[in-house]
Amino acid sequence: MKPIFNVPGCGAYAMLMGIISGYPIGAKIVTNFRKDGMCSKEECERLLAFTNNSGPLFIIGTVGITMFCNSLIGVLLFITHLLACLTVGILFRFWKANKTSCHTSYSNNTLKISNTNVSFSNLGEVLSSAISSATSTILMIGGFVVLFSVILSILENSNLISVISSALEPIFNMFGITNNSFVSGFVSGIIELTNGVQKITAIPCREISTNIILSALLLGFGGISILLQVFSITSKTDISIKPYIIGKILHGIFAAFYTYIFISYFPIFNLNI
Repeated sequence: MKPIFNVPGCGAYAMLMGIISGYPIGAKIVTNFRKDGMCSKEECERLLAFTNNSGPLFIIGTVGITMFCNSLIGVLLFITHLLACLTVGILFRFWKANKTSCHTSYSNNTLKISNTNVSFSNLGEVLSSAISSATSTILMIGGFVVLFSVILSILENSNLISVISSALEPIFNMFGITNNSFVSGFVSGIIELTNGVQKITAIPCREISTNIILSALLLGFGGISILLQVFSITSKTDISIKPYIIGKILHGIFAAFYTYIFISYFPIFNLNI
């Protein structure tokens, strides 16, 4: 982790869990690192930029098998998502490389040393705390999904999505995407990931590579809903949200680029009719 990503070895746990578990577990683990003083502020910001990702269950299971009805597409999207994640991590090794703050813990705006030992005597307390934290995270994720689904519905019924889509159409036309449905699906995905990807995968198109590449871009970025989920977690520490935003924009771009490369140069992944 240190020579490649310029972060401590414990960052491997955040990266692995972020890949396996999906949003926003990576951000929660990185935030805990900062609270416990395991990483400096700059190291946590580097980690945050590339360890909070979509998980294989969502990409392969939900997007690939359920939405595209093709497991191969799910595998392709997961491979390119992972490659983009690693690329962003390598780029962010230079984030504030010459500046390093202390590794003391950060909690409730006060720096202090944290040291918790788990033993049989306090096992019940630890388990209770873990279950409460997990339940709180699940409720938060569900709440954000519901909230942004409602916001998206309001924007669609008020025709604001159509207005934004019309403004973005010239940009999509530059890339040869003339179907306006892709633009509205993309805008929806920027707001709330699942709804946007579902709309894009449902668009009938002979060149299904367009559907796949746009889905890869949205999966990499994550959407405003997930951005605010992450912000609600990191706001409890001194970790800046700026590197995360930059990292997710780059993640989406790299994921779309790698997907285009795989579809163009690996016949097994070219599913265009």
